[in-house]
Amino acid sequence: MNQSPEESPRPTRTRAKNVVPDTLWRRGSEGYWWWRNRGNHQLAAMFSTRLRSDRERLKTLRDRHIGERCFIIGNGPSLKKTDLSLLRNEITFGMNRIYLMFEELGFPTTYFFAINTLVIEQCAPEIRVLPMPKFLTWRSRRWMSGDPGTLFIDTDYRGKESFSVDLTGRVFEGGTVTYIALQAAYWMGFQEVILVGVDHSYSTKGPANATVVSKSEDPDHFHPEYFGRGFRWQLPDLEASERSYRLARDAFKADGRKVVDATVGGLLEVFPKVNYKSLFPGRGDS
Repeated sequence: MNQSPEESPRPTRTRAKNVVPDTLWRRGSEGYWWWRNRGNHQLAAMFSTRLRSDRERLKTLRDRHIGERCFIIGNGPSLKKTDLSLLRNEITFGMNRIYLMFEELGFPTTYFFAINTLVIEQCAPEIRVLPMPKFLTWRSRRWMSGDPGTLFIDTDYRGKESFSVDLTGRVFEGGTVTYIALQAAYWMGFQEVILVGVDHSYSTKGPANATVVSKSEDPDHFHPEYFGRGFRWQLPDLEASERSYRLARDAFKADGRKVVDATVGGLLEVFPKVNYKSLFPGRGDS
């Protein structure tokens, strides 16, 4: 996919950086980004009745699905090679623009997750009308406030890398919305979590987390308009995702539970691989 940087450095900022001592600039920059990405959201949380209410709602989901299995559906091109009709009666987690598949699929996912503010900002009207419970980052409240179907989670991507066993506190984002879904699955008590469509591979290259603007159809997801022409998005950080996945793997294992990967042709090597159709005895060829 061809892309271009969202914006170039502003001349005023460049001139200021040239005259401010490096140490002072770094401290000021760190303080600015902490406030922008974490501090102001924590302050808003202290006075928010909505977030307190959502945390009480999250408590009601703890161990709701104890002993059951669920499928976390990624958005990779491999979904086009996967018989998703087998998931009709399963508990499923969808993420980001998975809803572009709902009409063809014939059913929605059980739960929905989104944490990237670029995705939520550009897709808020579409996300609002989704019928299932929606787990969204607290940072997206400016676009999703007033939506009764949304459950805000206090997610954070700048602090300590951790696996949260408590969805009502700070939840580390781990470089991918899939990691949030894994922590939610743990909170809900699922015994087995199965990944599908988590290809862990992108043809679009560039610095991790750089914001780009798509200039053509999207080759890296199941739908050409997923991050289609004109869509602003951030390039993946696959190494950070792998670190997070290892935390998830170890947390589930320590509690006698498991995460397996049934992605068709996926490149992720953190979780044990399983044959997708073997998960449906009598319904699919193994």
